[in-house]
Amino acid sequence: MPKVSPAKILAGGFALLILIGAVLLSLPIASRTGRLPFLDALFTATSAVCVTGLVVVDTGTYFTRFGQTVIMLLIQIGGLGIMSAATIVFIILGRKITLRERLVIKEALNQLDMEGVVRLVYTIVLLTLAVEAVGALLLSTRFIPIYGLSTGIYYSVFHAVSAFCNAGFDLIGGFQSMTPFNRDPVIMMTIPLLFILGGLGFTVAVETYQLRRFSRLTLHAKMVLSITLFLLTVGTLVVLIFEYNNPVTLGQFGPPGKVMNAFFMAATPRTAGFNSVPTDGMFPYTLFFIIGLMFIGASPASTGGGIKTTTFGALMIAVVSTIRGDEEPLLYYKTIPVEILRRAFSITVISLALVFFVTLTLMITEQLPMLDMFFETMSAFGTVGLSTGVTPTLSPIGRVMIIITMFAGRIGPLTLVFAFARRSRKKPVRFTSERIMIG
Repeated sequence: MPKVSPAKILAGGFALLILIGAVLLSLPIASRTGRLPFLDALFTATSAVCVTGLVVVDTGTYFTRFGQTVIMLLIQIGGLGIMSAATIVFIILGRKITLRERLVIKEALNQLDMEGVVRLVYTIVLLTLAVEAVGALLLSTRFIPIYGLSTGIYYSVFHAVSAFCNAGFDLIGGFQSMTPFNRDPVIMMTIPLLFILGGLGFTVAVETYQLRRFSRLTLHAKMVLSITLFLLTVGTLVVLIFEYNNPVTLGQFGPPGKVMNAFFMAATPRTAGFNSVPTDGMFPYTLFFIIGLMFIGASPASTGGGIKTTTFGALMIAVVSTIRGDEEPLLYYKTIPVEILRRAFSITVISLALVFFVTLTLMITEQLPMLDMFFETMSAFGTVGLSTGVTPTLSPIGRVMIIITMFAGRIGPLTLVFAFARRSRKKPVRFTSERIMIG
């Protein structure tokens, strides 16, 4: 029996979960008004498993409690990762984790070796459930007075799971997301805190919790925390400046409300998908800036997509090192290996090629403005879920393209290439080198 690579197992596992979710969501019991067409069910299931949040029907009003619960479970499994969820099931059943399964877990969590991966998964699941529980408790202080005890608790749990997993699904209704609560500091701070924690990456969250001192963290954790803080700070300032007097977005608030909503809208492209002000009401240059944030996305081994913060950081460090004439790229007195830079470059180029191709295709099939199509594609690739309102209007071809983009964004472009590429088994041959002109 031929060996199946970890990349293929991961891609196949996500695809199987999406298919199961699509079948469940297409059942009559899942929707309030008849059976959901299978393509729409597939789109919704893909968006949930890939923790994106793009929707073709309103989650809060279209689906029954059964359908919403299916979506929440898909979000939770997709956020944790197929192998993390499977590992917990195996532990509960008392089944031994095999060497091949440990290899797949290592690949899924972007670990350098297999040592302690099962223990890491166990810690990740416990930490996830604890953070979601605290988030649900905070949200319940606002949702229970509005929706009643049972519905308020359900809404709190759903939105805590959706936020921590960076999914962006909401039950508010009318495609409103968090706009009805954009003056409530509890909700406006709890939701971003959840998706920021989820976007840091499980390994960084565990390491930070265990060590609790920045100086003792690994270079990876330091890099993730530094770049995340930088992007949140710059993003908040840019959104605040660009949208300060926009009457549709930040112009309706006083100074504290402007800062709070600017922070929310700067954090959500990292890849949460919730919005506190109408996305389609933002200025074009703000949307273009948000596209850049969505492309960077969250961090490795997290619930988010994009090229990842460390990929962006590695490229920036390489650029700065080249400009300064340094022989080796350095960060916090540590050298970044050349193979890491090559991988970062490959991920970025493949991602840009995918986004370019999908955007071009949507411009042909949808006949909509380029910025809207570019924004939609980048939102799907970064598994963000923000939209200018064009998602429900996409043609069948457009929906299929977005489904593929969401899948590629969640799996990771390089992992997806490894899953379908045929690896050469020939012994490497070294050839003579020759310089070419660059720039």
